[in-house]
Amino acid sequence: MTGMAQDRDIAAFDRRAAGYDSGGLGELHRRIVAPAAELAGRAAPAPGRVLDVGCGTGLLLRLLADRWPGAELLGVDPAPNMLAVAASDSRIRCLAGVAERLPIADGSVDLVVSTTSFDHWADQGLGLAECARVLRPGAPLVLTDLCSPLLIPTLVFGRRDRARTVRRLEKLLSSNGFRPVSWHSSLPLLKSVIAEKS
Repeated sequence: MTGMAQDRDIAAFDRRAAGYDSGGLGELHRRIVAPAAELAGRAAPAPGRVLDVGCGTGLLLRLLADRWPGAELLGVDPAPNMLAVAASDSRIRCLAGVAERLPIADGSVDLVVSTTSFDHWADQGLGLAECARVLRPGAPLVLTDLCSPLLIPTLVFGRRDRARTVRRLEKLLSSNGFRPVSWHSSLPLLKSVIAEKS
């Protein structure tokens, strides 16, 4: 994705931030995020520090805060208005940034989660490498995003550089320091993967 396309994505999310968790879109968002929270709980039963890459309004982090009241919960997102909504929950520490340059120290996170932001990363490989960098050895990544054979036509027409199939995503994970552990089906066109830092 070019810088210009990424800037358009950020601006679009910024405009929708205030109402993102309400109405039909909010209901869809909850239907995606709730199973991701369950998978995160299975992947890391008691993490001390959790990072949500592309946290948006912080919905996933709010669910995880209820599950792990003592955990430090960090959210990174490039859209200021999304971060403002997330920051309204004092349990979440919000940081402006992008997946490709996470403002987090090496090996300082017990769990990285990301829900429907991966397809918007400008450089998916670099973003995954950054996730691996900030994770402690053996710590998990839980990633939920577009991933289906039905998306193969989009790889030919306009989204050629995206990892939108299991095969492509597994290759990208492996080449950036992760070992896929398990795959889980979510809503149509969406999959979740639990992967461990190699």
